Parts: sequence; C-alpha cells; structure tokens
Amino acid sequence: KHGTRLKDVHRIRFGHSIRETILLMKQTPAHDHHNPDVLTFLPEASETIVEVGCSTGALAKAYKKINPGCRYVGIEIDSEYAELARRYCDAVINADIENAAEDVLQPLASTDCWVFSDTLEHLRDPWAVLKRLRSLIADSACVVACIPNVQHWSIQAKLCRGEFRYEEIGLMDRTHLRWFTRITIIDLFHSAGFNIIEGGPRVFEEAGRDAVLPAIRSMALAVGADPEMAVADATAFQYVVKAVPA
Repeated sequence: KHGTRLKDVHRIRFGHSIRETILLMKQTPAHDHHNPDVLTFLPEASETIVEVGCSTGALAKAYKKINPGCRYVGIEIDSEYAELARRYCDAVINADIENAAEDVLQPLASTDCWVFSDTLEHLRDPWAVLKRLRSLIADSACVVACIPNVQHWSIQAKLCRGEFRYEEIGLMDRTHLRWFTRITIIDLFHSAGFNIIEGGPRVFEEAGRDAVLPAIRSMALAVGADPEMAVADATAFQYVVKAVPA
C-alpha cells in the first residue's frame, strides 16, 4: 500500500497550480518540445523508464540530462517518430501498446517508472492498458501521466454554444478517443488497481477565461456542486499525476 488512498483524493485538490505562459503556435508534426511538468514527476534515480507514446524522444532527451545512467525505453506506434526517438532513447519499440505481445512487455517488468505523457486519451481502451500494466509491474514501480481535462472552461463555453468540433491540436485534438476530468482520472487509475499519490493541474494564462468562470460558478451552485471546486477544475488544461500499485 502506498500514499493517499483514492477515496481520500476525491476530497482534495491536486496540489498547487503549475502556472506558466505558453506561446500558442501550430506545432510541426515532429518537434523536440517536452512537457516540463511531466519531467518534474519522474523519479530522478530511476534505473529504467518506459515511455509509452515517446514521439520523437524529447522527454527522454531532457530526462537523460538529469539521469544519464538511466535506461530509457520508448514505445511508439508511429514508425517515423520511433526512428527519430532513437536519437535520445536507449531503445525504441515500434508497437501499438494496446496490441503489444507478451514477449515485448515481459522484459520490461522490472521498469521503475512508466510514462504516458498525453497518451492515454489516444488509446481505444486506456482502462485495459493500465490493468494489464498493473499485472506486470512491481509494487515499487510508478506510473506518471499527463491527461487533458475535458472540464476545461473553453470546452464548457463551446458546449454552451452547441459546438463540439475536433481540431488539429489542443484539447479537441481529432486523435483523442477518450475524455477525462479530474474525478474520472482518479476513477481510471483506481479501477486499474492504482493509487494516485501526487498530482497537479497545468494552468496557463488564457484570454477569455475570466469572463466565463463566474458563469461556471453559478452553474455549479444551480446543480448543487461546490462552486470553488468547479472553477478550479475548469481552469486546469491538463492534469499530471503519479500513481503506484494499490
């Protein structure tokens, strides 16, 4: 057993907001930008890390600067990204994690940390993937994930206008197959046999937010929800969490 039980996490917020200003720009298909908040959640002394959906290996590059002795393995479904990731990962497996054979995953059973940085929402069945992972990993291992928040104020505002349109990038990325809020992220990990022990929202400076939040507070009051929690949950663009086997 590790850390705070999930039933207790329902009653607290994930730490303090991680605030930063981002430059909104269209990313090229391949880029070397890593998620700095995910990086801070990775155990600094890990001997082995596996990143599912490693893309071009940007996070591996950043982590190896902190812990150059770590064996960093990437699992990437896109063959072109996998080839680029080999610049920074010690090994790259070009595979779909949802269909990965036992002889692919079993050698990774002793991994210290599994990373899903903006990956779980792209899977057909993230619940099944995490359950399979739970059956494989040691009790001392952890999972670090970054997951977009469908409760974000901008999506609530679009729904008010009757809009639910997929886009090239962002929260409404057309490749997202699954949607989560803070509460359902907790449910996701709990149902797969994990406890979330650390976590925090990623909150950015965003134009238009302050005009919408009072309406979200009013709606929360109208439906009997906690208005302050509703506003806090609406400001999170994504959540970064660390989970351990329950």
